[in-house]
Amino acid sequence: MATSLRLYLTCIRNTLEASLCLQNFPCQEVERHNKPEVEMKTSPELLLNSILICRNEAEKCLIETSINSLRISLKVKQADELENILTKKFLRFLSMRAEAFQVLRRKPVQGYDISFLITNFHCEEMQKRKLIDFIVQFMEVKIMAGHMHMAIPCYLVMVYMLSRLTAPGWEDVII
Repeated sequence: MATSLRLYLTCIRNTLEASLCLQNFPCQEVERHNKPEVEMKTSPELLLNSILICRNEAEKCLIETSINSLRISLKVKQADELENILTKKFLRFLSMRAEAFQVLRRKPVQGYDISFLITNFHCEEMQKRKLIDFIVQFMEVKIMAGHMHMAIPCYLVMVYMLSRLTAPGWEDVII
């Protein structure tokens, strides 16, 4: 793994560890509702500063935090048209199966390729360390697959393996 990639993923891992201090906070507008404040943005005092981590102009990670939720948006490098098509197909495949991943958003934040939404309920149900590992490993596999776009059959095998291995892997994350 390249040094810049290792530093990029380590920075994201450390930021996620620091940011995943979520607590239960009911909605201030609707009684008995608990909505992710990072999505609703109803109260500016409940939103924390967003963190943008860039490896280069084409690869970046936006981490938005609030009192009860965290949203991670990823932009993946797409060097050429082939890589662009493969990435779109792969991310479309994942978004259609978002409920199997629990933290994956069906529609990413504008300007990014994929987004994850982690609420305080996810932190209560799952182990924080394994949740962070899942996101970092997802990024690592996607970035590494992007560098191997010349070997399309290998890329397609990786896409198939990731789709088959990742969704059943959630049983290990639940306490």
